[in-house]
Amino acid sequence: MTFVTRLTLQSGDRAALDGIVEDIKSTAERKGAALKGPHSHPPEKFSVPQQCRLHADDDRQFSSWQYTVFTRELEIHGHDNLARNIAEQNFPDSVHIEAEVEHVRGVGRGN
Repeated sequence: MTFVTRLTLQSGDRAALDGIVEDIKSTAERKGAALKGPHSHPPEKFSVPQQCRLHADDDRQFSSWQYTVFTRELEIHGHDNLARNIAEQNFPDSVHIEAEVEHVRGVGRGN
């Protein structure tokens, strides 16, 4: 009975994101944890329109605000305490983290 913890990290600050991913990788290597990744996703570009006024009948707009979001995924196999400690860390506000835990059972086992 093994747990796989999938961490998804997102940020508009690529340097901060890559620094945190490197810290997680080095921690996992020191602890001897099986780590897959980081897997990089293509950057997502977003454009947000900005209204000049709050009136519904005013269609004037400023230039759209454009930003990019970078995503990295890592998987930690086993080492539940390590995965929990990483997921509970205080990350900078510029980095968003999601943790998904999956319970994996061995082949040929009942229940």
